[in-house]
Amino acid sequence: MHREIFRLTFPSIVSNITVPLLSMVDTTIVGHMGSPSYIGAIAIGSTIFNMIYWIFGFLRMGTTGMVSQAHGAENLHLKYLILRKSLLMGLSISAAILLLQIPFQRLAFLLMKPESVIVPHAIRYFYICIWGAPAMLAQYSLTGWFIGVQDTRSPMWIAILQNLINIAASTFLVFFCDLHIEGVALGTVIAQWSGCLMAILILLKKYGISARDIMISPANVTMPSRQFFSVNGNLFLRTLCMIAVMVYFTSAGSRMGNTILSANSLLMQFFILYSYFMDGLANAAEALSGRYAGAGDKEMLRRTVSTLFAWGLIISVAFSFLYIVLGDTLLHLFTNQAYIILVARSYLPWVYAIPIIALMAIVWDGIFIGTTQTRGMLFCTAIAMIVFFSLWFLYRNSLQNHALWLAFISYLFTRGFIQTVIFKHYKQ
Repeated sequence: MHREIFRLTFPSIVSNITVPLLSMVDTTIVGHMGSPSYIGAIAIGSTIFNMIYWIFGFLRMGTTGMVSQAHGAENLHLKYLILRKSLLMGLSISAAILLLQIPFQRLAFLLMKPESVIVPHAIRYFYICIWGAPAMLAQYSLTGWFIGVQDTRSPMWIAILQNLINIAASTFLVFFCDLHIEGVALGTVIAQWSGCLMAILILLKKYGISARDIMISPANVTMPSRQFFSVNGNLFLRTLCMIAVMVYFTSAGSRMGNTILSANSLLMQFFILYSYFMDGLANAAEALSGRYAGAGDKEMLRRTVSTLFAWGLIISVAFSFLYIVLGDTLLHLFTNQAYIILVARSYLPWVYAIPIIALMAIVWDGIFIGTTQTRGMLFCTAIAMIVFFSLWFLYRNSLQNHALWLAFISYLFTRGFIQTVIFKHYKQ
């Protein structure tokens, strides 16, 4: 069991770490183009697309859960059917995004209110990068399918290749073709489509799947559309709840001043770094729990849950210890602004607690996705969101920024605690 978890977790961690590299590479390249407005344009554009892809991340998670169960049940044709439904859903969403790109761009810029000097560059970046949406959403479906069949290495190699192509294409187009912001955006789109094509090739070559296998299912292989849309709909609404918490966390910090906003942003990097590692474990949880749930093997499912939490506890304790010992050093690594470091330092104890508190929520998320308990996930996240806002509004005047961190920690704990109760009922 330990070897199986490591086999699935390590490639997922590598894949997760490469996620922010696409926007980081773009930012690094424009940082050498001579105008700070280019950096601002990339920041605005990257934020918009990161939000889009986060919202539609259910394509990856829902596919993983359903495919892993079909894999455990050794139902080959059902795995193909789920992939087809997921790809068609992604294609439909992509078509809507492309058709509505003009009003969508105007709405996004209205909400973000970028400075006027940034707007022309950000608009050009947006209207090129939008054409990468079909490739990214298709990748979500394909990546979900790979993880569902217990293959996390293929997504890892796709992510590595995609980033290498992004670096090469963007550098060439900017510095050799003199395309400026358009070159950065086009390089990103080329990388996204390259990753999508590589995923398709792996599907065809490694798994020997033909287009006919995906498009045509035997008459006796069915999956009710209601079930498919229910799983993905619950994940979509859950994501909206999570976005509400994260966006409001930033917004509330900004209303307390730029110094608090900056300090909170630095401290949130600790949580993000921890999440990259734990999300790799969550991917393993999705694959394994779905496999044993699909096979109807409750004993192996129980062992899997216990082993996953043992791994999660080791990782979480290690991160808490790392942050206690090196927290101040990491703050100096993130910034050289002495006053911001001084303010952030007073909130470090909250950071020390995050790995231990978030352990339950992250591991249970993977298990719930694998067992497709998405309604339970939505319920837990909605209740946790209510707890977050309740604590913030109750204590914001007396505790101020400490109240914000208390609300966030409580949000993470509530998600994990309620999921524990729900899963005990599920096992029975």
